[in-house]
Amino acid sequence: MSDPLAVLPLALAAGGGRVDQYEAQQLVAAGLTLLQRSARLVRALARRRGAILLPTSPAFVTALAACEGRGAVFVNPLAAPPEIAAQLEDAGVGALFTVAALAGRLPPGMATVLVDDAPRSARVLVDGTSSEVDLGTHFPLSLEGDPDVAGRDEEVAIVYTSAMAGRPLGAILTHRNLLANGRSCLDAAGNHADDHVLALLPFSHLFGLTVTGTAPLLAGARVTTMARFNPLRAIELLETTAVTEVVGVPAVFVALIGALERRGARLAAAALRVCICGGAVLPVEVQDRWYDLTGVELRQGYGLTEAGPVCLVNRFDCPNRRGTLGVPLRGVEVDIRDPGSGAPVPDGTVGEIWVRGENVGPGYVSSGELGLVRQGDWLASGDLGSMDGDGAVTFGGLLKPMFTRNGFNIYPHELRRVVCAMPGVRQVRVRAVPDPLRENDIALEVDGDVSEAAVRAWCEARLSAYKQPGEVVVKLTSEE
Repeated sequence: MSDPLAVLPLALAAGGGRVDQYEAQQLVAAGLTLLQRSARLVRALARRRGAILLPTSPAFVTALAACEGRGAVFVNPLAAPPEIAAQLEDAGVGALFTVAALAGRLPPGMATVLVDDAPRSARVLVDGTSSEVDLGTHFPLSLEGDPDVAGRDEEVAIVYTSAMAGRPLGAILTHRNLLANGRSCLDAAGNHADDHVLALLPFSHLFGLTVTGTAPLLAGARVTTMARFNPLRAIELLETTAVTEVVGVPAVFVALIGALERRGARLAAAALRVCICGGAVLPVEVQDRWYDLTGVELRQGYGLTEAGPVCLVNRFDCPNRRGTLGVPLRGVEVDIRDPGSGAPVPDGTVGEIWVRGENVGPGYVSSGELGLVRQGDWLASGDLGSMDGDGAVTFGGLLKPMFTRNGFNIYPHELRRVVCAMPGVRQVRVRAVPDPLRENDIALEVDGDVSEAAVRAWCEARLSAYKQPGEVVVKLTSEE
């Protein structure tokens, strides 16, 4: 029999950590109990994947455990109903875990599990009938095993990304991928059982799950979640609850800095020791100002969804090299190669970042030929960088057609495809507009017989909240 700790949820339970007021073991046990007590849910999931549409919360761990034995699609809570429906269809989802406030976004007839009251109870909605499942008393978990065992080579998560060709692709991650990356992040951040991590990012984003969920829970640490980021509330938690680690994207730290500057006082968080930023390029001036206001270095990292996601980071036990992406994580190899020939380039030369390691996933649910390029075990990032003699990588720009907004990837071709489907639209141009608060804003230039208000309404109904254009310019044209 394989080691139970080769399964991500069981490994998280065995760590002995907590999410908010709940022990991780209790959350995982509740998910497995749900499967034991709901035959209708088991039938809905038979030979199909699960899906999780949840804010960052303890219930996410329960839902992940209830998907045990099959991959779970991590749906961004900001996604629009057509995006959700497309992901569920592409991945072959049999049942979805969510809360009542988000259930209205689901396609009709989808088997649904409402986990508003998890880990105490859940409501299963299948084929028009509803049943309450008591999760208050759990079946016992056997958690004996090797805490360093390699994870299983079975799906555990599918995250939609890499819409370079216009449609997001479902990147597959295995238990091996996410356990390996979680352990490497634990090592890089120096996580231990006395840590208290403030989770400001969505668990549906692998950076949030791996760095603020998996890594600290494997170490037996405490995780405090925020379902919706609020800078004032985050500062209060940092100052009053002995938080030792905070993780965010550049826009999160810009917002925290702004809140501190408005009140005119430094951060009074004596326990804080690790601050990590990823998801987008971090300006050095933000790192400088954060240190001025907190006395703690803000360390940049880098990763790809297809790689679990973290590949590079400025380790906590080394001097912080502001302006760099850091060095490869333990167990991750990074090459810089010529974008044309694929040949390695000398130190200091800008080329494409390639990665390999146990963190790199096996591919996509479908249309893998449209995703990131692979060569054997190596994965091409589509990003440019240069490496110095000590292994530190500096970002050098993008090869793939995208930009970031609030740490999320924006793919212009996806926006063009969606808006061009609107009646009366003949052409669409998408531009990134630099924005110091959120990396970039989105500008649309539309040719057609439509109004700005109609274009905005079309986008609101079909695109995630973070993909909504800040600027829409319409050039009225008529059919010839």
